[in-house]
Amino acid sequence: MKALVSILFCAVVFAERPGAGESAAGLPVREVTADFNDVQGPRSEVWRECVGAGRAAEGLRADWQRQLKLCQDEIGFRSIRFHGLLHDDMGVYAETKQGKPIHNWQYIDELYDSLLALNIRPFVELSFMPSALAGGNKRMFWWNANVTPPKSYEQWDGLIEDLTRHWTDRYGAEEVKRWNFEIWNEPNYPGFWGPRDPNHPKEEYFELYAHTAAAVKRVNAAYRVGGPAGAGPEWVADQIRFCASNSVPLDFISYHAYGLGDGPSGLDQFGDRLLYLSANVHSPADIANSQRGVIDASPRPRLPIHITEWSSSYSPRDPVHDAYFSAPYILEQLKRTESGIASMSYWVFTDVFEENGPPPTPFHGGFGLLNLQGIKKPAFFAYRFLNLLGATELKNSDAQSWVCRDAQGGAQFLCWNLTHPTGGKISNQEAFRKIQSAGDAASVKLKLTHLSPGVYHARFYRVGFEKKDAYTAYLKMGAPMQLSREQAAQLREQATGQPETEKDFTVEVAGVFETGLTLRTNDVWLVTLDRK
Repeated sequence: MKALVSILFCAVVFAERPGAGESAAGLPVREVTADFNDVQGPRSEVWRECVGAGRAAEGLRADWQRQLKLCQDEIGFRSIRFHGLLHDDMGVYAETKQGKPIHNWQYIDELYDSLLALNIRPFVELSFMPSALAGGNKRMFWWNANVTPPKSYEQWDGLIEDLTRHWTDRYGAEEVKRWNFEIWNEPNYPGFWGPRDPNHPKEEYFELYAHTAAAVKRVNAAYRVGGPAGAGPEWVADQIRFCASNSVPLDFISYHAYGLGDGPSGLDQFGDRLLYLSANVHSPADIANSQRGVIDASPRPRLPIHITEWSSSYSPRDPVHDAYFSAPYILEQLKRTESGIASMSYWVFTDVFEENGPPPTPFHGGFGLLNLQGIKKPAFFAYRFLNLLGATELKNSDAQSWVCRDAQGGAQFLCWNLTHPTGGKISNQEAFRKIQSAGDAASVKLKLTHLSPGVYHARFYRVGFEKKDAYTAYLKMGAPMQLSREQAAQLREQATGQPETEKDFTVEVAGVFETGLTLRTNDVWLVTLDRK
């Protein structure tokens, strides 16, 4: 440990380098350099605006709420989106023998009250269809979500209007004005939309959208409605044209962005599909950014874009989600979507998630930042590290890093190495269901000038291979189907939030902090400097 501290806190000198741009060890040298007084501007918090969860009824579970509280304590998301708010298990809609609608908000109240108590507001996804109101029988997921249009738009409109009015009465119009109302989920994907006429899915979705938007706006014209919540951005231009041509409200655009490449698509219920990461390691960011120009050239320019789902893979049985690769992958996408996007909602915060049934094993490739037992995955630390950055970003030419400062005179470096582990040519199941070691990728020189002289406390955090890497530890256990209490405790110990090392140091009158790090493939380093 003393040797490590010594290396970290000495001034880094890459002596006797074999050539320009290489360290003495032959590694390429990256320089992350900033001036404490050279401000880029307020740090983007697009990443914080929203996070996903599976379905509404899961939010009534104690383990789900415990895990959300952990995320709020250590990350602090501003809103949360999930499916199934109107599903049968939430009890919102029934009918008398005479066909008169009965509305019941008790489960929704319990859920929304708990969210607001955790300082997170709903990003309202209005889905799916209550069985008693459904115009068809097409269903999705293990929990049988009805994905058909209503049998009666008069009754659907009444349901939406009454629910919106109830929220206004319960929470106040000023609170509800801060919510977003997203209408349905992925209607351009056949699994999520069962129109009466299968030849006109888009037209029938736009009918549903127009009715639903009008019902919300009848309660308060300032409430924000949007869509199409697409599986990708394919219907964005058509949605805008429809709304503009028919004077239908549209306050934001939403769609989804995942990072898989060529290969099979659709649900992966048993984890037996061979799924491949896109060869383009920036795929989700590129998809997210693809519609800004389209929207600004449309009849409704400058509409906010909400990416209401994004991840490396759209399968909840894909081991890429558990692997340490996910940490730099997440940071890379968020770095590339800081402008032009209103929110990037990671799908999802927890493996308490039952689209394909209850989680079969402790680490099964679930979407979550946390596994079923609440063990922090490497992905969790990408968001935790972002939350530890100061509110002001400093100018810095390195593309895979942030340098920030806080109001107390402290500073933070967050840098990573993103290296495609498969080139898009090996399936995720083959690559990530076995231990992946990491080799040295670069020597990084961190330098910050014009710090105020004084004593600082430095903390060095890392996530990567066997660093805050519970999944590798789980594989080394033999990937047990169930965890004993002792095994769960061992895995939690692999994923604590503690720094690798920390130490006080003194900044002299010259005001320079300088140190060096070895960055392995798909490592993430966070260095924080707190003024004492």
